[in-house]
Parts: sequence; structure tokens; C-alpha cells
Amino acid sequence: MHASETLSNNLQSVLVDLIELHVQGKQAHWSVVGKNFRDLHLQLDEIIVDVREFSDQVAERMRALDAMPDGRSETVTKATNLPKFPDGEVDTAETVTLITERLDATVANMRKVHNEVDEEDPTSADLLHAFIEKLEQYSWMVSAENRKPRKRSEMKSAH
Repeated sequence: MHASETLSNNLQSVLVDLIELHVQGKQAHWSVVGKNFRDLHLQLDEIIVDVREFSDQVAERMRALDAMPDGRSETVTKATNLPKFPDGEVDTAETVTLITERLDATVANMRKVHNEVDEEDPTSADLLHAFIEKLEQYSWMVSAENRKPRKRSEMKSAH
């Protein structure tokens, strides 16, 4: 199979976001300070390992489809959908918010391109499904660090 320009562009868009998420995750890992530092530091490592693997899977899928992935830093910087990560030390609570936002932005882009990817190549869409599932789980787990428990009455009315 030879990927169309649309499929190539959609997978490239996912690739640059995953690469940027990996890089920003490492930056967060190095710059986080504060309460629950160790737990968040280790959790960021888990995310980084998976995201790096996801980016490799997308790039290799692109090559299998005779498309050329572009993971060069200038390409990633120009094309990513993720906001920049702040410099300097970052408090754990802010890091939680920043990483959750970036996980959610990565998933949002995958969901945005999903239908076009699925139309042309259901196998690539299956990869996106797996990545979305894991990244949404990470978003929930990371964001839980800053959440306050809902009152039981609020939980009942939400259902």
C-alpha cells in the first residue's frame, strides 16, 4: 500500500505531537520540584517511555506505507499542536496541569485525524486507538493528583 498525501500528512501530524510530548515530558521530568516529587518524577518516566515507543510505531508505520516521517527538531517545533513548556523549575501541581494539557492536546489531534486515517488505512487507525486509550488513561491518572474528591451527591447527579 502507498499512503496518500492526506494519510501521510495525518500520520506526520500525530508523529510530531508524540515527539514533542516525549521531549516536553523529559523537560518536565528534569524540572519538576515540590510535594510528591518522586511519584510524579517516576510517573513521567512511564509516560515518556510509552510515548517514545508510540512515535517509533507511527514512523515505522509511515515507512511501511511508503511515506517519509520527519522527526527533525525544526519540523517538530514548526508543526506541533502542543504549547511550549515553560523554562526553569516547575512546581508539581503546575507540572500535573501542564502534562495533562499536553496529553489531552495529543489525543485531540489523534481524534481529529482519526476518521480520515481510518477511511484509508484501518490498520493505522488501530494504532491510533491504542495510543488514545493509553494517553487518556495517563491523563486521568496524572490529573487525579490535583483533583479534590467530589461529594457523593455530586457523583449521583452526574450519572
